[in-house]
Amino acid sequence: MTRVALIGAGVVGSAWSLVFARAGFEVAIHDADPAAAARAPDFVRTALAALEAQGLALPEPAESIAARVRPAASIEEALAGVDYVQESVPERLAVKIDLYAMLDTLAGPQVVLASSTSGLPASAFTEGMATRRRCLVVHPINPPHLIPLVEIVPAPWTDPDIVERATALMRRIGQSPIQLRREINGFVVNRLQGALLGEAFRLVEDGIVDADEVDRAIADGLGLRWCFMGPFQTIDLNARTGIAEYCRNLGPMYHGLAKEQADPRPWPDTLVAAIEGTLRKRTPTEDIPARQGWRDNFLARLVDFKRRQP
Repeated sequence: MTRVALIGAGVVGSAWSLVFARAGFEVAIHDADPAAAARAPDFVRTALAALEAQGLALPEPAESIAARVRPAASIEEALAGVDYVQESVPERLAVKIDLYAMLDTLAGPQVVLASSTSGLPASAFTEGMATRRRCLVVHPINPPHLIPLVEIVPAPWTDPDIVERATALMRRIGQSPIQLRREINGFVVNRLQGALLGEAFRLVEDGIVDADEVDRAIADGLGLRWCFMGPFQTIDLNARTGIAEYCRNLGPMYHGLAKEQADPRPWPDTLVAAIEGTLRKRTPTEDIPARQGWRDNFLARLVDFKRRQP
């Protein structure tokens, strides 16, 4: 496989085009808005220039990579000669159902149909397809050209071979895939983030700390470990003989905390406004785009550093 089709040229679709082109693939990208697809090669050039400006090596000249991204005027044109489709259209169920009904007949039976959706299970928009066995979710963490993790989520009817093909492809293009055994609301990353956010909002709402202090508890504390090892390895290394000892010693404490935290709360407007006030002191609204650029630059350097470690 040396050619892929991308359907949807928004933020996620454009970033996918960079990921595939950087790995040596010819990329045909289609969008309902032809101007959006036409902008994808420029996005690739700009993003690669930013990486080069940070001194991060590219596998080949930026223009050679961008030249592999080609806007396609129609879905049929995009699908010509591909074995894999990455769909990144808007997160509206009706839009996805209509698109997959088209792909059901337009894409050859060997073509993997993968969705970038961040919350909709594949079963919600592929159930009526004759070829639904080749459909699944391949959910990137935005922006995928900087963050390698990908969640691979099969529908109940997805062929296991399709899961393996998608996983192998993600590894081939330099991503870091995890395979979910079955569909679950929010997948894995959003569920983990949701648990942390729920407690973060509670701590602020209950007057324990403010939003800046919560952020520093992660950025200057837990996050320093979590950026290179996960929660299980973290606690495994926090006990002399490993995780079993840690759980014997601290499991009862965490069980008690879980009982306190078992009260899901909405995020009321007054609480959101208070947190908004704290965050705007750090980053005024007009400075958010620049701060996003700072974040992306930091991510690129961090990922590059991690990849060079033994």
